[in-house]
Amino acid sequence: MDTQILTVDPAAPDPAAIRRAGEILRAGGLVAFPTETVYGLGANALDPAAVARIFAAKGRPATNPLIVHVADPDDVLNVAADWPATAAALAARFWPGPLTLVVPKKANVPDGVTAGGPTVAVRCPAHAVARALIRAAGVPVAAPSANRSNQLSPTRAAHVLKGLNGRIDMVLDGGPCPGGIESTVVDATGDVVRLLRPGLITVPMLEAVVGRVEVGVKAGGAARSPGQLAKHYSPECELRLSDEDGLFDDLYEAIHAGLKVRAILFSQPGAVAQEVRGTDSLPTYLPANPEHAATLLYDTLHQLDLSKPDLILVELPPDTPEWAGVRDRLLRAAGQG
Repeated sequence: MDTQILTVDPAAPDPAAIRRAGEILRAGGLVAFPTETVYGLGANALDPAAVARIFAAKGRPATNPLIVHVADPDDVLNVAADWPATAAALAARFWPGPLTLVVPKKANVPDGVTAGGPTVAVRCPAHAVARALIRAAGVPVAAPSANRSNQLSPTRAAHVLKGLNGRIDMVLDGGPCPGGIESTVVDATGDVVRLLRPGLITVPMLEAVVGRVEVGVKAGGAARSPGQLAKHYSPECELRLSDEDGLFDDLYEAIHAGLKVRAILFSQPGAVAQEVRGTDSLPTYLPANPEHAATLLYDTLHQLDLSKPDLILVELPPDTPEWAGVRDRLLRAAGQG
């Protein structure tokens, strides 16, 4: 049976549609919904059987934890055993918004949510549909991205249905997600905040609130954050990264090898060689602004993937804090995470 789709206004969602989706979550079902980052696949975070349905629908490994979403910042205490001062300061500055905080978990949070670890990743989304749905459900909502595991994340309802139609109960179609990439994740359990996954909230933005931020995942123990797999966020075809100078050489080589190839550049358009101009392989240019590029990244990759190329070549953007989220997603899409 196909998944039910309800179209809702992203700013003022229909209460009847939200109420129906909330009923599905309370009953142990799965609902995909828009957030300000990407579409999430929601289930009652306190129901182990519902959480297990997320992993089954996505084909997600049990070692990859989920993010728990709450409707209001104060609701974090329903799943967090402790609320460190650094977490409180960051939440006060960035919630509701695209920041996930890893904190000690309460015993009521199932091990399936946290990959068996002692911490829970939690955030308060800024999207009106997401917050209304969580309130209607009356429970915290566990929600990874609404796609098959390791595949491209969805920023539109059509992307959700591409991989999950018939595997979940409902999609709330609230249009395109404005942020375009997943939330920044930080571990707030130590003396110093540690960045586990970059996103639109950058290290300098975090450090303006809590001082020095460490970067990178500590070895050992259960994973505390999603987004740590070496290959993740990937299109169906091969994705290969090049620097600006090498991309056109790689593009020519692929064309001459008889491959159907697509390319994405972030730099300003330059002269395109005649041998490329005469093919269907003209590059797609994304904005040189990292936030604007993030908004369009997954949607562009979905569109290019639909043409079933043999290869997508992507220019790797600058290694700066502002581009860290986009770079991370591209490196993992290419299996270099």
